[in-house]
Amino acid sequence: MAVRPVLFCNELTKRFLAGEGVLAVDDVCLSINRGEFVVITGASGSGKTTLLNMLGGIDRSTHGEVVLDGRKYSRLSESGLARLRRSRLGFVFQSYNLLPELNALENVMLPMRLIRVPTHEMRERAMYLLQQVDMATRATHSPYELSGGEQQRVAIARALANNPLVVLADEPTGSLDSKNAAAIIQLFKRFNSTHGQTFVIVSHDPLVQQSAKKLVTLVDGRIESVVERE
Repeated sequence: MAVRPVLFCNELTKRFLAGEGVLAVDDVCLSINRGEFVVITGASGSGKTTLLNMLGGIDRSTHGEVVLDGRKYSRLSESGLARLRRSRLGFVFQSYNLLPELNALENVMLPMRLIRVPTHEMRERAMYLLQQVDMATRATHSPYELSGGEQQRVAIARALANNPLVVLADEPTGSLDSKNAAAIIQLFKRFNSTHGQTFVIVSHDPLVQQSAKKLVTLVDGRIESVVERE
């Protein structure tokens, strides 16, 4: 029996502006299985972030379909798509996007609060995840008290809060020095190998690309190559 991919897209196309416009993503077909470590790379302007945003239901496609765990994005309302994002996807961004008025623990608890997880369960899971990313001792610190690498660790813990099917990361090492970038990559790889967490990462960082089990290269919005590694 064939394995059903956890996330896939078919003939995915995104055109900005009316008429000819700008074709950011052009007829992309991509299948991602549970437990894969996928890196999407390509030159600046190749459509990497646009593709990731469509896979995450942040942007709607002009044409084509995205399916997450059997659910077609095109059949979901905006509120239904938002609920799916909250419960089934985790997001990690280059700019961390932590809320400055919340401490590290509260930032990790936030996605669980949005789906109404009981308070004691939220705190327990948030502390567990902070321990997993070596940030438990910084749980009560605000983002401005944390280094860039520490903020990204908290952001990763937050992305994992709701046990997402897939974590989508957009240039997660782009704002970090080489030492912190290597540490973040190792965190991703550890969660992938020990927890079977599925990752889809957009990155131009050679260190991230070397870690990929599936390396997807985009050129002018189209997939130029897909390299699968052991």
